[in-house]
Amino acid sequence: MALLLLLLVLTVSAVSADGDAFVGVNIGTELSDMPHPTQVVALLKAQQIRHVRLYNADRGMLLALANTGIKVAVSIPNEQLLGIGQSNSTAANWVSQNVVAHYPTTNITTICVGSEVLTSLPNAARILVNALKFIHSALVASNLDRQIKVSTPLASSIILDSFPPSQAFFNHSWNPVLIPMLNFLQSTGSYFMLNVYPYVDYMKSNGVIPLDYALLKPLPSNKEAVDANTLLHYSNVFDAMVDAAYFAMAYLNFTNIPVMVTETGWPSKGDSNEPDATLDNANTYNSNLIRHVFNNTGTPKHPGISVSTYIYELYNEDMKPGPVSEKNWGLFDSSGVPVYILHVSGSGSTLANDTTNQTFCSAKEGADAKMLQAALDWACGPGKVDCSPLLQGQTCYDPDNIFAHATYAFNTYYHQTGKTPGSCDFNGVATITTTNPSHGSCLYLGSGDKNGTRLNSTIPAMDSRSSDSPAKLVYSNVISASSAYIVIGALGWSALLL
Repeated sequence: MALLLLLLVLTVSAVSADGDAFVGVNIGTELSDMPHPTQVVALLKAQQIRHVRLYNADRGMLLALANTGIKVAVSIPNEQLLGIGQSNSTAANWVSQNVVAHYPTTNITTICVGSEVLTSLPNAARILVNALKFIHSALVASNLDRQIKVSTPLASSIILDSFPPSQAFFNHSWNPVLIPMLNFLQSTGSYFMLNVYPYVDYMKSNGVIPLDYALLKPLPSNKEAVDANTLLHYSNVFDAMVDAAYFAMAYLNFTNIPVMVTETGWPSKGDSNEPDATLDNANTYNSNLIRHVFNNTGTPKHPGISVSTYIYELYNEDMKPGPVSEKNWGLFDSSGVPVYILHVSGSGSTLANDTTNQTFCSAKEGADAKMLQAALDWACGPGKVDCSPLLQGQTCYDPDNIFAHATYAFNTYYHQTGKTPGSCDFNGVATITTTNPSHGSCLYLGSGDKNGTRLNSTIPAMDSRSSDSPAKLVYSNVISASSAYIVIGALGWSALLL
C-alpha cells in the first residue's frame, strides 16, 4: 500500500555527527501562494515530518515551529554572508536575533552558512570560513555550541573526477578555502554538507548514466559500476557521489567528517527536452532514497553508516526561474495536496502514525472531461459503485459537474476495494489525496470524523452553469451496449482495475 510521508519521521541507527540518520525536507518559499507559517507547520505535523531545513531564519516560521519538537536547520542567506564574514559583532547579532531568541522552544539544531557559496558566490569564498567561525563563536558565547552545529552546503560540482569515487578530488583552486573549512568542521564535530542531484548528473551525462542507476533502482550485480581501484560496487549515483566526497576529503587527509546531504530529489515535471522529469520517476527516486536511508544500507565505502538527507523539497515553487523542472521538485502543492504518494512500504519500518484511513481518491484537476465521464460511467456500472446519491435531489447531486461527481464515484470505488494499489488511477484521471472531499451533508467514504490534512479542504466549487457540462451519470440498469463510453469501460477500465 502506498504510504505518505510519515516515514520521514523514522530514524535508524547510524554513525553520524549526532547519532541517528534521518530524512527531512527543505522548505523553499518561491510560491505565488505561499502558505502561512502555521499552515506549513500544520502540514509538517500532520505528515509527521520531524526534520526541516529553512533557507533563512524567518521569524514567523520559527515561532510557528515552537513547541513542536521538529528539528530545524536555519540558514544565513548568501546576501547576508559578506556582512557576517567580515564582522564578529554582526555574526553575534545574527545568532542573538535568529537563534538565541528562539532556542530551545524552537528546536534549532543546525545553522547553514550560505548555500553553494563556492560556485554561486565565489567572491564571498574568501570570508566563508570566517563566517563559519564567527557564527560558532557566537554559539560558544551563548553556551549553544554543543547543541547546534555550523556548516555550509556545497554543490557536488566542486568534486572533480567523481567516478570512480576513489579517484575523486576537490577542485584544487578551492583548497585554500576547503582545507581551513574542513579543519573547522573536524574540530567542531560538524558535517560536510553536500547537495547531490542525480537527476542533473543523469541529464548532463548524455546517456552515459543509465536512468535506473540514477533512480536508485535495485540493479543486478553485473549491472553495477565497479571502482577498479577499490573493487567496490556502486548501484546508484547517490552513493557514488557521497563516497566521492569521502574520498576527496581523504585526499586532503580528513577521514572522520560525516557527510550530510542537504539537498537531493527529482522533479515531477519538465519541459519537452526533460522527458525523464515525471511523476513516476520523482516518486521512484524519493521512495527509493527513503528506503535506502532507513534500511541502514550506508554506502560501499561506509556500509551500515546511513547518510542524513534532506529531500528537495516540501512545496513546488512556481515562482522559480528557469525550466519547468525548476518549479516541480516539491512533494506537495501550495494547498498541501501530495504531488504523488511515496511508495515506501518495502522499507521494513513501522509508521509513527497510521493515516491510511485518511486518504481519498479524487478526480485530477484539469483532467479531460470525456475521460472523466468514461471513468464515471465505468465506476457506476461495471465498477459496482452505488451512484444513487448523485441523482438530482439527492445528498451529493450538488455541485452538478463532472469533477465533483467523478470524485464521489472514484472515492467510493477506492474504499470499496480496500484502497488496493491501482484502485485510484482510472486511466490517469484520478489521484490519491489527503483532502477530505466531503461537503455539507454529502459525506464521502473514509471521512469518519476527520478531515484530510489539506489546509484548504473544500472541494473546488464548479457552477453547473459554467462551461463544464453537468455530470452525465450512466447507471448499470440503463447502460446501452452501443455507448462509446461503455465500450471504453469494457475494454479499458476493467482490464486496468481488475
